Parts: sequence; C-alpha cells; structure tokens
Amino acid sequence: MKIKPIDFLVIIAYLVLVTVIGIILKKQAQKSKNDYMLGGRSMPFWMLGISNASGMFDISGTVWMVSIMFVYGVKSIWLPWLWPVFNQIFMMVYLSVWLRRSNVSTGAEWMLTRFGNKKDALPSHKAIIAFALLSCLGFMAYGFIGLGKFIEIFIPWHFVQPYLSFRIPSDYAAHFYGVIFTLFTVFYSLLGGMKSIVWADMIHYAIMVFVSVIIAVIAMMALHNAQALPVPVGWNNIFFGKELNLDWSTRIPEVNEKIRANGFSPFGYFFALMTAKGILASLAGPIPSYDMQKILSARTPREAALMSMIVNVVLLPTRYLLIIGVTILGLLFYKDLNISIADKKDFERILPAVLNTYIPSGLLGLVLVGLMGAFMGTFAGTFNAAQAYLMNDIYLKSFNPKASNKQISRMNYLLGLVVVTISILLGFLAKDVNTILQWIVSALFGGYIASNVLKWHWWRFNSSGFFWGMLSGIICALAAPYIFQGTVPLFYFPIILLISTVGAVAGSLLTPPTDFETLKNFYKTVRPWGFWGPVLAAVKAEDPLFSPNQNFKWDMFNVLIGTAAQTSITALPVFLVLLMPTQTAIAAIILAVSTLILWKTWYQKLPDN
Repeated sequence: MKIKPIDFLVIIAYLVLVTVIGIILKKQAQKSKNDYMLGGRSMPFWMLGISNASGMFDISGTVWMVSIMFVYGVKSIWLPWLWPVFNQIFMMVYLSVWLRRSNVSTGAEWMLTRFGNKKDALPSHKAIIAFALLSCLGFMAYGFIGLGKFIEIFIPWHFVQPYLSFRIPSDYAAHFYGVIFTLFTVFYSLLGGMKSIVWADMIHYAIMVFVSVIIAVIAMMALHNAQALPVPVGWNNIFFGKELNLDWSTRIPEVNEKIRANGFSPFGYFFALMTAKGILASLAGPIPSYDMQKILSARTPREAALMSMIVNVVLLPTRYLLIIGVTILGLLFYKDLNISIADKKDFERILPAVLNTYIPSGLLGLVLVGLMGAFMGTFAGTFNAAQAYLMNDIYLKSFNPKASNKQISRMNYLLGLVVVTISILLGFLAKDVNTILQWIVSALFGGYIASNVLKWHWWRFNSSGFFWGMLSGIICALAAPYIFQGTVPLFYFPIILLISTVGAVAGSLLTPPTDFETLKNFYKTVRPWGFWGPVLAAVKAEDPLFSPNQNFKWDMFNVLIGTAAQTSITALPVFLVLLMPTQTAIAAIILAVSTLILWKTWYQKLPDN
C-alpha cells in the first residue's frame, strides 16, 4: 500500500478542519432561511466563484478528462464541450445577471416569477422541483459510490478490515468509505449551510492549486529528461479535420480500440453537433443545482456575472495543469502502470494509477485531500440545493408558510438527514438501479433544453408549455436508447430536441397565455431580450420611458470572444507543460487580446442591478 501514516495525518487534519468550520458558522446559518441556503447574500463574488469552481473539480470528471487527454491528446480540450463547459461564458455575459435580478432563493421559486402563482402556473413549478430533486439525489448517490471506489484504490480493503470489530463484505468496501466521508461532508454543510460550504471549498481549492502545480513540474522535468512522448503524429495538435487521424497501432494498440468504442468519429461532424447542442444547452441557463444556488447567493446581479467569470479563471488552468501532468507521467511510464481489469485496459484508471505509483508520500495525502475535497464540495453544494428545494418550495409553500426561524432551522436539519439517507441508500443499491438512474439523469437533461430556452425568450410560452416540453423530452430520451441501440446519445439528440420543442410550443398555444401582469413584472425586473413584443408594448403604454434590452448582438459577440478566451486559458497550461513554447505564446496572446476586448465590451458595461 503506497499511502503512508503521514498521508493519513494530512487527510485527518483536513476532515477536522472542515468540521470546525461547520461548528464555527452554525450560529450565523441559523439566523434565517437565506443565511442558511444563500449565506445571507453577503459573500463576495470571488469567494463564490472559487467555491463554485472547487465544486466542479470533481473526481469522476477529472478521471475522465485524464483518460481522454491520454487517448486524444490536445484535441481532447474540445470534448468537455459535451457538457458543455462554455455555458459558464453565457452565464458570465448575461444569464447570471438575468437570474439574480429575480431575487429568488431557488430555481423553482424563479418559475413563480415567470409564470405566476395561480393554479395554471403549478405544472411548471412542480416539474422543476421534481427535476431538481431527482438530479440532486442522482448526483449525490453516484458521487458517494464514486468516491468510495476511488479511495479503495489507495486504501485496499484487506488493510482496513482487521482493525474493525465487525465484518463488511469486500463488495461493500467502497460503500463503507463513501459513508465515512459523506458523514463528514453532511456534518459541516448541515451545521453551517452555504457559508461553511464556501469556506471549505476555499481551503480545498488552495490545496488543489499547490498539488496541480507540483504535479505539472514533476511531469515537465520527466518530459525534459525523456525528450519526447511516445505518441502518434497529431496527438499534440489542437486542430482536427473530418477524421481524427490518430493511429496508435505502433504505440499502444489498445487505444485504437478505445477510440472506436467511444464512437466520436467522424470527429468533424461530432464536433459540429456537440457545439450546436452546447449552445442550446447554454441558452437554457444553469440547471437547478449548486451552480444556480451560488448565482442566487451573489450580492448583486453584477457580482453574479463576475462570479461566473471567476469560475473560468480559477478552475481551468489549475485543473488542466493536473490533467496534463498526470497524462505525461502516464504516457512515459505506461508499461509500469496497472490499469487492467479482467485483462482489459481501463484508461480511466490512469489517474489513480499514476498517483499511486509516482507521487511521493505526504504529497499523495494532499492529492487525495484535494480530490476528496472536490467530492465533498460537489456533494455539499448539491446537498444544500436539495435542502433548499425541499424547504423553500415544499415545506414553506405548502405546509408551514409562517414558520419561525427556529422551526426553519430544525426542519433544515431534518430534511438534510432525509436527503443524505436517501442518497446513501441509492448508493448502496447502485448495482441494481445504475441503469435506471443513468436513464433518469439522461432523460431529465434530454428534456430540459427546449422548455428552458423558451422560458427566457418567448412571451407566449406558459407553464403548460414548460410541463409538456419537459415531459415529451423526457419520454423521448427514455425511449431513444432502445430505438437507437449502440448509437452515441449525441447523434439522436436532434430528435429529442425536436419532439420536446413541439411539445413545448403546442402546450403553450393550446392553453391560455400567462397572466399579463405577471409577464409585465417579469419583463421589467429581469429585462431579457427575445420575442417579447406584446409585453414590451404593454409596459411602454404604462411607462413610455422604459428602455428594452437591446444587447443581443453585444451579448452574442461577448459570448464568442469569451469562448475564445476560455479555450485559450485551457490550452495555455497544456502547451506550457508539454514544453511547446510557440503554441504557449500563441495561446497567451489570444487570451490577452480576448481579455482586453471583454474588458471594453463586457466588464465596463456590466449593469449594477
């Protein structure tokens, strides 16, 4: 076992520290509902941004990104657009401002500002609550089991079992580890609410910066000594054509099998479809999870936009220093790594294999703390979001609207325990419900886009349209894997989008429009651009001096420049660690020019409210 007593001490010190944070911030979190769920909207944007970035530095995503960097090389920088990562640019440029202007506490409460609180508005409110809770529970369950499996690689179960007074089957070792770290996470987030989550994330991020820089330096020294990487032609080229044209036959033949299994070819068409889906998903805005809660926690709309900007600045360079560093070590010492399962190479084991083999004791403890902290931050943020929906949109709206702060505080604890218990039980049942939950998450996201794009941009879109758009998209996404067996989900996404759009438009046009007073209040408060002609006319009839949002062209221009800046800030550390000075200089110049343009066209024009 590579992990040493000093590594255990580092891990224990971190767990004690985050526990103390929760205890210290307990009283402040109990002041009010907003103090618990949103940190009292008193935290500066840079803290919220670092916290949000820290939560996105998750184990599963980092493991995947190392594996695709190993297989696809520098071209892998484009593949996270599947999520899509550039949604942070859309939020930075304008969507965070729109969302924060509503002054609500959750995404479900936002629905009431858009569609009103009358009976005809209930379908959208209930649909978004169901979406939020299912996605939160799904993420928490799989984060729980994913962390356990990650820890099990470094601390094999046969070393731990003799010290326990009870027997646990080895099949449930990952669950045991998952429960231990989940309980620490729940403790500090349950006591201290949003503020304790943000402070714990700050500590975790500082650790990850240190770890990422050290690993990148180790990789650069190893690459300098080796002088070249054992990779095919084109691996270190960020550009691509219709096909990937990466041939690993004379290097690591198993990689060619991985490329075929992924189904990303022809890469040119795949990239075009991935980008189109990403733009639509970004126009829809953030999903109702921890990302949205951080935006709603900002002090002002301006700071909400700056918070989303900070996420890109602090997350991408740090994460990619770690990713490219581990990838280089994995390539140079591939023959010495054990990444096989049942005689088959699993490239998603490269990250833990490299860490377990080439990272010295002490630093390994910090690496594990950093990656575990990522899980804890993601879990805690998602946990807080689930609590917020249960408390704000179910308990306070339907059961006890006049609850006192003391009642709210007690109910927060109770609901928190319910949420974490359900997520742990789902984690224990993962072997049985894995496929079902994968479908649920895929279906929820498949049905999300059409309704959530239309809600911002079309005045005639109503609560019924939202409900039927979501429902038709979800049903289609559930059925698609059976109809298009063996097909990459991205390739049948256009069909899901078409059907969910038809459901959303038909559901809206076949039912009465949203109450005009609700629409006018929403339009005046949020000030979106889009197809709002009749509402704008009604608002100007009451207030001839009202000025509509005419920033569509500027916003889209800034999105384009922002995406170029985001791509260059991602590529810069990769080229730097790969010892490619020309490409590093080009990426730095693109980043500098993009930043200067955004300073003039975005930052200086940010609204104060």
